[in-house]
Amino acid sequence: MAKLHVTTTINGEPTEFLASPDQNMLDVLRDTLGLTGAKEGCGTGDCGACSITLDGRLVCSCLMLAVEAEGHSITTIEGMAQGDHLHPLQQKFLEMAALQCGICTPGVLVAAKALLEKNPDPSETEVRFWLAGNLCRCTGYDKIVRAVLETAAEMRGAA
Repeated sequence: MAKLHVTTTINGEPTEFLASPDQNMLDVLRDTLGLTGAKEGCGTGDCGACSITLDGRLVCSCLMLAVEAEGHSITTIEGMAQGDHLHPLQQKFLEMAALQCGICTPGVLVAAKALLEKNPDPSETEVRFWLAGNLCRCTGYDKIVRAVLETAAEMRGAA
């Protein structure tokens, strides 16, 4: 199967790669581009470990064909921090120990950032609903939800 040339933007950087028509975005990110933050937890879009944003919309990269990235903008977990300066969500997850094994953490962080960009003042119910597509087998979710709510409050106060 012939590979197709794809031109896109990933984490603010113009990016080009070759992908077969049936190759998913997760495999291109991890295997072709070396962006290994997104994880494959299920391969069926059920766990959220591979979450990225496509033009600001939250998507499972395991379900997205890489050729669909043509002309679009993608943000991965690697695009959250600015150099050595962590995004406030990343910092709060560390401070509140809102992570354990780390498999789900990149997807949860990408999803939480997408939520706060859409709604900077979510309720606990809204956070839980928004993150329902991200499965975690370790934390019990409470610390994750608290970290998102505290980050939202701090970001609103800093604005």
